[in-house]
Amino acid sequence: MASAFHAYDIRGIYGKDWDRETAYKVGYFIPKLLKADKVLLGRDCRVSSDEIHDAAIKGITDAGADVYDIGLSSTPMVYFGTANYGFDASIQITASHNPAEYNGMKVSTTDAQAVGFDAGLGQIKKWIDEGVPTPKAEVSGKVYKKEILADYIAYMRKFAKPLDGLTIAMDLSNGMANLFAKEIFGTGENIHYLFDTLDGRFPNHEPNPLIQKNVQPLKELVKKVKADIGVIYDGDADRVMFVDEKAQFVSPDLMIALMGKYFVEERGLKGIVLQDIRSSKAVGEYLEPMGCEMRTWKVGRAFAAAKLREIDGVWGGELAGHYYFRDFFYSDSGLLASMILTGIVASLKKEGKTLSQAIAEIVRYKNSGEINFRVEDKKGAMDAVKDHFSSQEKPTAFMDFDGYRIEFPEWWLNIRPSNTEPYLRFLCEATSDELLAEKIAETEKLLTERFGAVRS
Repeated sequence: MASAFHAYDIRGIYGKDWDRETAYKVGYFIPKLLKADKVLLGRDCRVSSDEIHDAAIKGITDAGADVYDIGLSSTPMVYFGTANYGFDASIQITASHNPAEYNGMKVSTTDAQAVGFDAGLGQIKKWIDEGVPTPKAEVSGKVYKKEILADYIAYMRKFAKPLDGLTIAMDLSNGMANLFAKEIFGTGENIHYLFDTLDGRFPNHEPNPLIQKNVQPLKELVKKVKADIGVIYDGDADRVMFVDEKAQFVSPDLMIALMGKYFVEERGLKGIVLQDIRSSKAVGEYLEPMGCEMRTWKVGRAFAAAKLREIDGVWGGELAGHYYFRDFFYSDSGLLASMILTGIVASLKKEGKTLSQAIAEIVRYKNSGEINFRVEDKKGAMDAVKDHFSSQEKPTAFMDFDGYRIEFPEWWLNIRPSNTEPYLRFLCEATSDELLAEKIAETEKLLTERFGAVRS
């Protein structure tokens, strides 16, 4: 049952796509893969996490390595523990933003560097598929309990900004942000929490803030309490998204730009900023005049965190709500992003400006959002879209490292394949609503007529 191995992590419906035996074998092979004699282990609050945790511990210790068990944790807490205490291997048991029946494993190595499929998970899958034996070591590893929450909170407090006078609505999604949100943001009369208990069944909504129905309770709370900003974390708290004071969802890529007020205007860090291939052109057009240099790269932590480290970027982000920081071991942290951005909104309020007004100063284009097309011949369909539009007008920029991003003077598109499903993800941005609608319709017509695609 190794179908849960993907580009960035191991993830699937537990008991169907993978099981306890897979968890044991992953645990067993991690020390061999990463040449580690000790493994840091954390887990989220999902119902199946305890069983996976026990199986992983048995695998690790049977391989002769020691386990340092930090218990319930957010994914960024594991990144912190890996880098801060010098571990060469770590596992976080989580399915991130997926529904309750899912679970998975995110694997990291030295300095919290991601271990994706190409960096080692593929090798573990190969060992499992080939039935490589898992003999018990002559000396079994030991299990140590390790408390890191206090150190983690102390580390994060370095980035805390005064939030005096700011009213915040915060949805903890019954997930791992519950471990620390109240410690960081407090419980005063100006902060209002939703779903602030750990519950791996996620009874109130799926822990995925990209799906707008999951954000609806937060929007209602923003209106009710007249909040200046709404904050919502995903299940393992590596992602965070935001709602403005009008209860309007803010596209996560635009928050990459807004962070320039902290990193550039406040701290004077005019370095490299990373965005994913789907990010609005407005992000770079806002940050470059500040003295930043924009870089664009592939979607996903396994790619983004490694690229930010390679280029020594100051910060970066993705359309999916991941934000990466040099100050956080080049890794993503929903908590750090929310601390920075609530601090910015507090400063804006003192100037008499709202979050929606600040975002309006960044936005320059009409955006389609990500549109899915179900199609079997993903590569053929992508090439057809590229050739169709490139034959009509000369592109001003072309990128081909995560699908295609093709830019023209008044509009651009990104079309990229899903790693796990027969879908193409399409996104388009244009200078007007009319041009945007025209290009979406043209793309849909081409994909439908030539490839039998179905928009979903």
